[in-house]
Amino acid sequence: MQHHQILVVGGGAGGIAVARSLMKRRSKLDVAIVEPSDTHYYQPGFTMVGGGIFHKEMTARPEDSVFPAAATRYRAAVSSFEPDKNQVTLKNGDRLSYDWLIAAPGLKLDWDAVPGLSDALGKGGVTSNYRYDLAPYTWELVQGLKGGNAIFTQPPMPIKCAGAPQKAMYLSCSEWEKQGVLGSIDVTFANAGPVLFGVEAYAKALMPYVERYGAKLAFGHNLKSIDGAAKRATFATAEGDVVMDYDMLHVTPPQCSLDFVRNSPLANDAGWIDVDQTTLQHNKYANVFSLGDAMSAPNAKTAAAARKQAPIVAENLLSVMGGGQPTHGYDGYGSCPLTVENGKVILAEFGYGGKLLPSFPWDSTVPRKAAWFLKARFLPWLYWNGMLKGREWLAGPKRIAAKG
Repeated sequence: MQHHQILVVGGGAGGIAVARSLMKRRSKLDVAIVEPSDTHYYQPGFTMVGGGIFHKEMTARPEDSVFPAAATRYRAAVSSFEPDKNQVTLKNGDRLSYDWLIAAPGLKLDWDAVPGLSDALGKGGVTSNYRYDLAPYTWELVQGLKGGNAIFTQPPMPIKCAGAPQKAMYLSCSEWEKQGVLGSIDVTFANAGPVLFGVEAYAKALMPYVERYGAKLAFGHNLKSIDGAAKRATFATAEGDVVMDYDMLHVTPPQCSLDFVRNSPLANDAGWIDVDQTTLQHNKYANVFSLGDAMSAPNAKTAAAARKQAPIVAENLLSVMGGGQPTHGYDGYGSCPLTVENGKVILAEFGYGGKLLPSFPWDSTVPRKAAWFLKARFLPWLYWNGMLKGREWLAGPKRIAAKG
């Protein structure tokens, strides 16, 4: 059995960023990262691929290219956490032990939860920007559709980037408007939830675009099944099932915690890694921290959130390692650049309780060309060259008052 001082489970945005933040602070740390994938994806860019702004290759790089050279890599998947033994078991049967664990394994896109969805994807007008290989098909469908029914779905929360389902709709409508065919397309946003966006200020700011594009809002509509051959989607509602015909169907899959997370002692009743929402330290196991999509804090699950969380976890873990208490706090920050049209973005930034947390001295509810530049140019660069390199620009951790 191999042993490491710090074991990071997950080599996605959160795992790589926190490993870099730790090693920047203490270069001699023994850090290992468990990550089976050979490719690292810039997932916020998938929306831009589906909108015809990025080529998909711009959103992917080899995992080895972002991996900290001084860290040990295990190119394997995890099968179970055993925190009472300070161990992790890999799917190949190997076991790793640790002094400190950082769990950042992400979440599960549950395509099979909707009968008919997996078989329908990638053909017959069914697509999703939540998959690297399918985002280009979204743009292909948008360019080809001249009339008919276009449906965009959103499942129950929590999901990755709560704005992504409607971002796909706005960029599609922007293109149809440009082509002069929008009036011939019936657009429906079928949302399992009760509101357009969880932060009221931004929901109000989005409504003029819903009206401009003539989109129908179908709240309380949860995608139940798809008949790909007939091009029909069935939605569960409080009043019973509703069947809609489609020519284009953009699906956001249901999302949940990974099986090995949900079935572990680290999970809360909802299946997420049970952490203190301020310190990101586990509520039961003091030598465990978590960040990113897998943990239980009630923040928006976005890359911007993980960017803020990484230095907080690094500072707090090092403090606890030294016999102290967590010293820095997370305020729930998340960012969702809402691409309301090609060339303009509402840069939604908010924290716990829907509190607005703008990074810039402007009204963040106003769509702006400057925010589009951030989304299309600056944020991808910041991700690859800042966040994944341990550079904490715009992410400096905030100290909290000492306990006791």
